[in-house]
Amino acid sequence: MPVVHKSPSIPGSNPNQTTSPPFTTSPFLPTNSTLNPAAVGAVGFINDILNKIPLPHWAIYLIAAAGALLLLLCCLCVCIKCCCRDKKKKKKQQNNEKINLSDANGKTTTALVQPDVGDVDYGSTKMQRGKLLYSLDYNAAQSELTVGIKQADSLKAMDLGGSSDPYVKVYLCPAKSRTVETKVFKNTLNPVFNEHFSFQLSKASLLKSTAVMQVFDFNRFSKHNLIGELRLPLSSVDWNHVIEEWQDLAEPAKFEEEELGEICFSLRYVPSAAKLTVAILEAKNLKSMDMGGSSEMCSVFVVVTATPGTSKAFYFIFFNSSSFPLFTLRVNHVFLFIADPYVKVQLALDKRKWKKRKTSMKKRTLNPYYNESFTFDVTFEQIQRVNLVISVWDHDAMTRNDAMGKIFLGCDASGNQLRHWADMLSNPRRPVAQWHSLLTAEQVNATLTLKKKIPLQSKLPFLKDT
Repeated sequence: MPVVHKSPSIPGSNPNQTTSPPFTTSPFLPTNSTLNPAAVGAVGFINDILNKIPLPHWAIYLIAAAGALLLLLCCLCVCIKCCCRDKKKKKKQQNNEKINLSDANGKTTTALVQPDVGDVDYGSTKMQRGKLLYSLDYNAAQSELTVGIKQADSLKAMDLGGSSDPYVKVYLCPAKSRTVETKVFKNTLNPVFNEHFSFQLSKASLLKSTAVMQVFDFNRFSKHNLIGELRLPLSSVDWNHVIEEWQDLAEPAKFEEEELGEICFSLRYVPSAAKLTVAILEAKNLKSMDMGGSSEMCSVFVVVTATPGTSKAFYFIFFNSSSFPLFTLRVNHVFLFIADPYVKVQLALDKRKWKKRKTSMKKRTLNPYYNESFTFDVTFEQIQRVNLVISVWDHDAMTRNDAMGKIFLGCDASGNQLRHWADMLSNPRRPVAQWHSLLTAEQVNATLTLKKKIPLQSKLPFLKDT
């Protein structure tokens, strides 16, 4: 009799039910074991990423679909734009091909002729610099010319922000004995100045003069940019009535006024200590001076010669005022057009010379660097009546020193000089630095008429009782 062996049954299970080996399935893992293992690994990697995102799977699928749709729309827009551009080009080519000379058969009012010279708009190619409203009036009884700077409009933007800091400089040519400036208006292309300036001028000089009005863009730490200018020959003006009109600014003339260079210095005033500190920092682009400077007693003529196998020889022929040769000097090496500049700082109280100091001399340079400061005792009551005169001189060992440029600041100044002085007073105990363009000594002396040096009461005791 055969023996039947029964496997032990699991408690709680049906003995008649057959068991099958456990098997787990994944929605991304296929049951076919013949697939590529790399594909199975990639699917597993994607499942791991999806499980780490704290969003349900349906939300992730929706975001991916939206992104794909947005990318598709962008590509479609780019394609449409390219197609439209090609169509426009083809349309322009077709229109140009349709134009021929047969259209000009007399049926139209236009003619294919070269335009007249007067009809050509040359100004359309020029850069627009804006326009200026000015006024001119001459009082023959007082021999006085009054120049009014009213306002400017649509000035050229010189700053990076699309604006300018304009002001106007006014002087008369060819004398140029006096130069005046308006106030500076910040961040505007349409300034309203409403300033008037008077010039003492005879009728004969008036007819030979030219009024120059230059509009500048103010820059504190660099050279001021010239926006445009007006040059008005006064001989062609009808002086029977006051002239007031707008004119477009023109490009600056090539024969611009002589450039004397620039100087940078800082001002600092401490009211509590009654101290005025002037720091001469540097100068640049100074006017070159002849070797040895100028002299009223003799002039110099230079002859340069060279023979084969020898170096150049410089012959200096000195002449007197009657053009009679005095003597000849031969040298092999010479430095021409070099200056030895130094700066003189002078204070004037009530337009009388008061105190002065000077910097060290810098040899053979037109761009000297000083960084020297001077401190003066000036009370708050005196600072309102003080003028500061800065002058640059060329040192000459054989002859007298030559003036290279000059400028003055104070309450009697105007334009940038007055602005620098006002900035110093409005910012006590803080140094205020600025670049200034040098003027001729004649221009400054005509505006600032200094008197003799103020007498010292300490040396003249009898003045104390007066």
